[in-house]
Amino acid sequence: MATDYDAPRRTESDETAEDSLEELKARRNEAQSSVVDVDEGDTAESFELPGADLSGEELTVKVIPKQADEFTCSVCFLVQHRSRLESQSGDRLVCVDCA
Repeated sequence: MATDYDAPRRTESDETAEDSLEELKARRNEAQSSVVDVDEGDTAESFELPGADLSGEELTVKVIPKQADEFTCSVCFLVQHRSRLESQSGDRLVCVDCA
């Protein structure tokens, strides 16, 4: 038997393309579920609103005071190591990033 290699090939998706509109609608309705997937962790209680009362909360971060080999940049106000000091003019200390 001879094979015509120029003829279009048929696949499963071609066979479903010939299905009637009613059959396609029925399949779509069967595939859809009426149950909404809701994660129990996603509740409105997990969101923090601006201005919320946080007086009952405790800090979980340990705050370490500025060390002797650190300075506070007078431009960005970040505490930096002395090796990051770019310029000093009186009390004005500027880090490498802000210079």
